[in-house]
Amino acid sequence: MQKGAADSKPRPDLSSMVTTQTPRATHYRWDDLPAEPLKGTITRRLVTSERMMIAHVYFKAGDDVPRHAHENEQLTYILKGALRFWFGPDDEEEVTVRAGEVVVIPSNLPHRAVALEDTLDVDVFCPPRQDWLDGSDDYLRK
Repeated sequence: MQKGAADSKPRPDLSSMVTTQTPRATHYRWDDLPAEPLKGTITRRLVTSERMMIAHVYFKAGDDVPRHAHENEQLTYILKGALRFWFGPDDEEEVTVRAGEVVVIPSNLPHRAVALEDTLDVDVFCPPRQDWLDGSDDYLRK
């Protein structure tokens, strides 16, 4: 038998056995998404997929996010304004994040924040925040 002779046999057509559909891209415009009102003057808009979530969160100067922690990893990218964060159960670390800067918040790290000025922040979570999707994020609704 010649090398490669087995490769010359016609292969069966298995395309009819494939039952999954090709994934489709979804396009969003932030301005077309509803702004969800939260505590104070905080509002947010969400886009979520199966394994990620991105949000625009809008703050007025003085708005605060109470201390909380979550299993989700978080990236916070400030597009406009500034947020002061405190990290750890006793606020051991303080960081001010300004426009053009990013803070990475690991899973389960307690944190809180206050807007130093009117701010637009982009939050990315993996996995998506179920409490944000089902409205059980009471710390942001008081």
